Amino acid sequence: MINEKILVVTDNKELFEFFAELLVDQKDLLGGRTVKFVCSPGNDLFEDDVHGYAVSPLRIKDHIDEVIQDFDLVISAHCKQIFPDKLVQNRTCINIHPGLNPYNRGWFPQVFSILNSLPLGATIHEIDEEIDHGNIIAQKAVPLLAWDTSLTAYNRVQDAEKDLIRENLQAIFTNTYTTFPPKEEGNVNLKYDFNELREIKIEETITFQKAIDKLRALTHPPYKNAYFIDPVSGDKIWIQIILEKDTSDDRSNQTKS
Repeated sequence: MINEKILVVTDNKELFEFFAELLVDQKDLLGGRTVKFVCSPGNDLFEDDVHGYAVSPLRIKDHIDEVIQDFDLVISAHCKQIFPDKLVQNRTCINIHPGLNPYNRGWFPQVFSILNSLPLGATIHEIDEEIDHGNIIAQKAVPLLAWDTSLTAYNRVQDAEKDLIRENLQAIFTNTYTTFPPKEEGNVNLKYDFNELREIKIEETITFQKAIDKLRALTHPPYKNAYFIDPVSGDKIWIQIILEKDTSDDRSNQTKS
């Protein structure tokens, strides 16, 4: 099938701006094709047009038939909506995912990679009826550093996603890409799993390593993720952690073994 009409569904302002700039800078990508951008209803991040492209709200599940009729290709770029089975069965749907499939499929892969030491990266893959499960078009590993928080790891993953988009968008638009299956089923983390992590049980006994990993995994400003309940007042107390690699040459104050 020739992809003449393309729908990009995104809730990520940075990726939208990157897409728009790429379409303007590399005019041969379009080749007469039309690209429309939509977001989830209630998303207020897209107030301004970028290079003539605007983002309008669309609830996919309420407009499945229209999307199937009006578009040849649907791309999810950090879209918070789940594509209905009818859509993925009738149109080519592609996901730009901030994780190295099949590891930590689902919500916030960088959070769970910090916690379970599974590989981190970015993946572009076809969408099937399961979460982050379809055949892989391209992916790029991203190293996870000891001083990473969720935010710093996510920023590098998003840079990797941009590289993959730049390198593969023409093949995706022209339907000339190849795929390969994930090496295994991997694991999936849901929003429920993330929410279960957020409360820090102050009576829990764990190693410093696990404590640091949990706090850095839940540090993603400006969002408030980790918290504990003050046993005296009952107040909820928010927690973030700051990690900084020592880049100085003067280590004279460090204890030598």
